[in-house]
Amino acid sequence: MRGRLLVVGIACLAALVLAGGGAYIYFFSGLRSSPSALGLSATPSPTVSGATPSGSPAATSTGVTGNWTVTAGSVAGYRVKELFVGQTSKHEAVARTSTLSGGLTVSGNSSGYQVTAITFTAALTGLTSVDSVAGRDVTQRDSFVSRQMDLQQFPDAIFTASSASVAGTVASQPADASVSGKLTIHGVTKDVTATVKAQVAGAKVEIAGSVPIVMTDFGVSPPSVPFTTVDSQVTIEFDIFLAKAS
Repeated sequence: MRGRLLVVGIACLAALVLAGGGAYIYFFSGLRSSPSALGLSATPSPTVSGATPSGSPAATSTGVTGNWTVTAGSVAGYRVKELFVGQTSKHEAVARTSTLSGGLTVSGNSSGYQVTAITFTAALTGLTSVDSVAGRDVTQRDSFVSRQMDLQQFPDAIFTASSASVAGTVASQPADASVSGKLTIHGVTKDVTATVKAQVAGAKVEIAGSVPIVMTDFGVSPPSVPFTTVDSQVTIEFDIFLAKAS
């Protein structure tokens, strides 16, 4: 009997060591990575519909003006810092969705463009974690996020802006812009400012950038995950492609 109890004790100890080793890999090791921030990804080319490869001012201004709608290749998401218990450096959790819609209208010419009727909608129900932590399925985080954000009731994030100015050089090279607008998440609308880069990419216009927010401002508490503390500061990022409406 004594020998049998000893064997059982050793087996339990081994199981605890293995479980502890797995927990160590997830919570205490440096075996984790996050994708780079979203940014302009395509090669700029002033050949939008109505423009010619020569890139003459008259041709490119004709090509850029008009109505544009979100098209394939667009992606948006968030990145937020989380700290595992016992760690001193934070991990960056990143999730993304490719279910986006919306559009905008461009007027003006090579001396400068005015962008109006800006509306973009991202389906938050499509968010999937894309970072990695050794020994852990990070997509399990997505269910926590869904519950904290009440995505069944508030499935979308919506950004709107009445107008923005973009340099006329956007027809031939990337241009920077700051866009003030309103962001609605969790049924709460707040004023925000997006830092944006835009460029003509073949027959499309590409817009990439980010918006910093504090999730508690939108009535969302940081997800409560065992052994993990999540920051309230979040960066929303996007890389949106637009096609000219016919």
